[in-house]
Amino acid sequence: MFNKILSKVKEQLSKVKILDRYILKQVIEMFITGVFVFTTIIFASDTFLTLVKQITKFGIPFKVAFLMILLNLPSVIVMTIPMGVLLSTVMTLNKLSLSSEITVMRACGISLNRIAKSIFIFAIVMALSSFVINEKIVPIMTQQSTKLALWAMGQKHVPEGKENFVFKELGEGGLLKRLFYSGSCKNGILYNVTILDNSKPGTIQVLQARQGKTTPNGWVLQKAAAYTIANDGQVLNTSLVEDSVITFNMDMSKVTNKNFAKENNFKQLLNYIKNSDIPEKEKIQYKVELYDKIALPITTIVFVLLGVPLAITPPRVRYNRGFLFSILIIFFYYLVRALSLSMGEQGTISPFIAAWLPNIVLAICGAYMYYRKVYTIT
Repeated sequence: MFNKILSKVKEQLSKVKILDRYILKQVIEMFITGVFVFTTIIFASDTFLTLVKQITKFGIPFKVAFLMILLNLPSVIVMTIPMGVLLSTVMTLNKLSLSSEITVMRACGISLNRIAKSIFIFAIVMALSSFVINEKIVPIMTQQSTKLALWAMGQKHVPEGKENFVFKELGEGGLLKRLFYSGSCKNGILYNVTILDNSKPGTIQVLQARQGKTTPNGWVLQKAAAYTIANDGQVLNTSLVEDSVITFNMDMSKVTNKNFAKENNFKQLLNYIKNSDIPEKEKIQYKVELYDKIALPITTIVFVLLGVPLAITPPRVRYNRGFLFSILIIFFYYLVRALSLSMGEQGTISPFIAAWLPNIVLAICGAYMYYRKVYTIT
């Protein structure tokens, strides 16, 4: 008796595996393609512009800036995983629907719930993977990227071979504090360096040197000439300096604060919020990012709930509309997400609602559509 039951169970499992393998094979192939495409788009738009800005504005070498981008790759993948799952779900089911395979499956007694079961399991696995990446890999990579950025911007590197390189240091109110000029940079040596210092009221200090070099402590100028000039043009003082170190009083707080939440996992950020005496506005922002660490991976499952009913094409439709649906859903989701996170950081709505509002809206729409497609439409 036991052997008969066991054989029947094995027979059912083999059938299940065949159906699941058939669907998952197509879903995974499209998922890999989707993650690659969306990651490339983000890199080509936002990340590439950041790379150009870092090179031109801060003088960061290309290799260093490119390495910083690679270190931020895991955080981009965390965002593109839900997109890839949605695209693979809609495209795969839409394709099966157009070829009447889903119709045949349902005629054989296989429900839509059963067809979508393997996709939901895949979405859960991807949601957990996204959470693990965000907890274990992203903080380490972001810390290294921030340290590299601080080091590179602190040195004020001049790109090798760059001629007539200029950058400025602004003071309070956006007024010019200091202006730095380098005629050229060859083999790490700066040539024809001029620095205008406007930080002291009533005078302008000019520092000139034929050559110098960048170090972690600043620019080291060799045999520099220093001039102090009054506002009326009178030279007040002239001196020669054998070796002069020019430091950069840069405010790195914006860089460190921007990446602080990413540099800590959920538990670390939660302990920091509870135990640290920080301004209420800053605490609210950290709470929003704390809840978002959970909400973003769950988006993967919500996308499947919404994507499955949209992918089942009515009989009169004879074209694949999966890609269009995917783009529209992603656009709508990130539009609502941007608005809700902004409102949460401003204190208009609670941090929890700010992080979870996009998922709540899409989950309600998805549950209604899924119910209609599975239980009320034959």
